[in-house]
Amino acid sequence: MTGAVRRVPPGPPRRAAPGILHKLRTDRLGLMTEAVREYGDAVRVAIGPKTLYIFNHPDHAKHVLADNAANYHKGIGYTEAKRALGDGLLTSEGALWKEQRRTIQPVFQHKRIAARAGVIVAEALGLVERLGAHRDTGRPVDVLSEVTALTLGVLGSTLLDSDLDAFDGVEHSFQAVQDQAMFEMETLGLVPRWLPLPGQRAFRSARDHLERVVGVLVENRKARPSATGDDVLTRLIASTAGEADERAAARRMRDELVTLLLAGHETTASTVGWTLHLVSRHPDVQDRLHEEAVAVYGGNRPGYADLNRLRYTHMVLQEAMRLYPPVWILPRRAIADDEVGGYHVPAGAEVLICPFTLHRHPRYWPEPDRFDPGRFDPDAPADRPRYAHIPFGAGPRFCVGNHLGMMEAAFVISALLRDLRFDTVPGAEVTPEPMMSLRLGGGLPLTVRSFPDAGRFAA
Repeated sequence: MTGAVRRVPPGPPRRAAPGILHKLRTDRLGLMTEAVREYGDAVRVAIGPKTLYIFNHPDHAKHVLADNAANYHKGIGYTEAKRALGDGLLTSEGALWKEQRRTIQPVFQHKRIAARAGVIVAEALGLVERLGAHRDTGRPVDVLSEVTALTLGVLGSTLLDSDLDAFDGVEHSFQAVQDQAMFEMETLGLVPRWLPLPGQRAFRSARDHLERVVGVLVENRKARPSATGDDVLTRLIASTAGEADERAAARRMRDELVTLLLAGHETTASTVGWTLHLVSRHPDVQDRLHEEAVAVYGGNRPGYADLNRLRYTHMVLQEAMRLYPPVWILPRRAIADDEVGGYHVPAGAEVLICPFTLHRHPRYWPEPDRFDPGRFDPDAPADRPRYAHIPFGAGPRFCVGNHLGMMEAAFVISALLRDLRFDTVPGAEVTPEPMMSLRLGGGLPLTVRSFPDAGRFAA
C-alpha cells in the first residue's frame, strides 16, 4: 500500500560496520551466531554499500529457498566467486543453470547411483585397510586427508567413470581454487586479479592445471567412450558439441567439472570428517555404531541393500549434519521487493539463510549444542518444521548429489566402525572453518584402535 510503513529488521548500528567487516573475514560463524542471538530471527546488518538481511526461522527459509525461490538468485560471495569458479552449477543462474541441471540430473538418479554402490564399498574398504594399518600404534593419523582422498576418488569413479588418482596434484589445485573463491567473497571481488599476491599466483597455476586435467579427461573419453554413456563427461561432451566457439565450450566444460568435483567431494568429506570427530568424543555412540555394523554386515561385504538397515548410522549422520552442516550458509539476492517474516526486503538486498544457526535454534532443538543422534530416531518423530533442518539446502537448488553423498557417508562410517575405534588426540584442536563447505580446520588427528571382535570383510 502506498505510504504504508514497512517493517525493518533490527540490527547493529552503522558505526559497528568496521568490526562486523573484520568479523566477516575472521569469524563468520561467530558473526552469524551473535547476530541471531542478540537480535532474533530477522537481522539487518549494514556494511558500507551493502546491507545483509539474516533470516533464521524455518518459515523464512521455506519462503526464500522454496516458495518464492524465483525471486532470489545466488547472493553475496557466490557472485564474487564466479571470478574463480566460472559459471558452474554452483554459481550460474537462469537458463544456463536450468540447462546445466538438466544435463547433470540424470547422473544422480537413484537407480544409477545404486548400481555404483560396489565402487563406493571398494573405496570404503580400502580406507579401512589404510587406517587399520595404524591401529593400536598410539600414533595419530590425519583421518581427514584420507577421507578427502576417498571422496575425490569416489566422484571420479561414479560420475566420470575415470580414475582421478592418475593426475598428480588435483586435490592441491582444488584447494587453491577454493581459497581464491573465498578470497573473492571476503574482498567482494574488489582486488585486481593481476596483483602478484601469493594466493592469486597459486590460483592461476591451479586453474591452468585443472584445465589440463579436464582436457585430458575429455580427450580420453572421446577416444574411449564409456560403456554406459551415462556419466558426466559423456553428457557434457554431448551438451557442448553444438557450440560454435570451441574455447567457450572448453571453458564451460572446465567450469562445470571443477565446480561439481570441488563441491561434491568437499561436502561429503566434511560430513564424514565431522561425524568421526563427534563419535571420537562419544564412546557410547561408537559402541552402538559398531554393534549395528556387525549386526548388519557380519563378515559379509556391504551392499546397497544394507543401507536401509543402517538406522542408527543414518541418525548419527543426520545429527552430525545438524551441528556441522556441509552447506553452512545459503546466500541469496532479492530480484524484486519481497516480504519475509513480516519484514520488508528491498530489491537487490543480500539475504542470508544460515543452516549453522538455524540448526541450533533453541525453539526447535532443545540443548542445541549437544550431540544427540536420538533427535533423528524415526520411531520418535519430533514436532519441528521441515525447514528446521536443511543440511543440503532446499527448493529448486537442493543439492543434486545428496543421495550419493549420504550413501557414501553411510558406507564409510559403518565400514570403519565395524572394525576400528577412533580416539581423540590430547591437545589437538579441531575448529569449524567456514569455506565453500564447513571444513575441519587443522585436519582431524585421531588414534586408531581395534574393536575386540574386529574381523575382516569377505572379498
